[in-house]
Amino acid sequence: MMKKNRIFLSPPHVGDEESENVSNAFSSNWISTTGPFIEEFEKDIANYCERKGACVVQSGTAAIHLATRLLGISKGDTVLCQSFTFIGSCNPVIYEKANLIFIDSENETWNMCPNSLRNALEDCKKRKISPKAIIVVHLYGMPAKMDEILSIASEYNVAVIEDAAEALGSKLNNKPCGSFGRLSILSFNGNKIITTSGGGALMSDSISDINEANFLSTQAKENKPFYEHKKIGYNYKLSNILASIGVAQLKILNNRVNKRRKNYVFYYELLKDVKGVTFLREPNGYFSNRWLTCILIDQKTCRISVDQIISEFEEEKIEIRRLWKPMHMQPIFKNNLFYGSGVSNILFERGICLPSGSNMNEDDKRRIKNKLTKIFTIK
Repeated sequence: MMKKNRIFLSPPHVGDEESENVSNAFSSNWISTTGPFIEEFEKDIANYCERKGACVVQSGTAAIHLATRLLGISKGDTVLCQSFTFIGSCNPVIYEKANLIFIDSENETWNMCPNSLRNALEDCKKRKISPKAIIVVHLYGMPAKMDEILSIASEYNVAVIEDAAEALGSKLNNKPCGSFGRLSILSFNGNKIITTSGGGALMSDSISDINEANFLSTQAKENKPFYEHKKIGYNYKLSNILASIGVAQLKILNNRVNKRRKNYVFYYELLKDVKGVTFLREPNGYFSNRWLTCILIDQKTCRISVDQIISEFEEEKIEIRRLWKPMHMQPIFKNNLFYGSGVSNILFERGICLPSGSNMNEDDKRRIKNKLTKIFTIK
């Protein structure tokens, strides 16, 4: 019997040019955290996201940490963060010993709810708390309601950190994700739409922000002929080797976006008539890269639980996962304030991510289709 290959949720997808660039970096001996590929990648990613500058680092989390430093976030400060996200969005706030308040999602994009954000800011105002930042996330490639969020942030004079880790290639009213707010971040982790194996970027329209980020990401060494330090820095800078992969990956980003959007169409056409299954649709003016295709399951209507679906797919060596568990539901944040009606709780309870790799082939789709057809008794 032929052994079945495992179908991963979102595996890396690399080609020949990435290998050639890595080889060139080795042959030129630029294998440290300086080199021409770093400069090229920073320029290219800033141009793609319509930013004036970028600093590439080892992870999206490192980029958010640098953003907190640039905004002067420190012990005792308050930061408002989207609850429905990966923990890397908010951990850097804890690194700086600041306080986190979590904001619920809305049903249309699954991202930060503007109404809940306003309620939180109004409550902070009454308690004479001045938040230092709002961290908003574009989950699964779907842009957040940035017009409303930026307007509210401006009204209360709070800086916005835009976490676009999952949304490279997505747009809101033809404006690319990664171009909103004072600071924005990207991730190039192995499961993202493009990858450098591990990596991230901080972007801004302020060159002074980018210069300071580069300074902090290389141990905050002063411009002296010896090692002198007046600030605490980090060993965060991306290597020239990994940047060489990113340069090649960025060239085929639009192709990767098209393939992931086709994956969404594949699932939508298969499941659109199944009662109890709901898709995350694009509102008017929204363009999602469809990094992951996600659905919500009404377990009573479908007569199957999310855990049972995951188990069924695992038997076929197909990886699917629950949606992110909201931060306000995490044991480590059980005492943090949360504003909202529990939309993100329901998304976690009912949601699953389906295999969405840009390198899925027809046999992969056939196996997935057979399993979904069996689970939902599609005729």
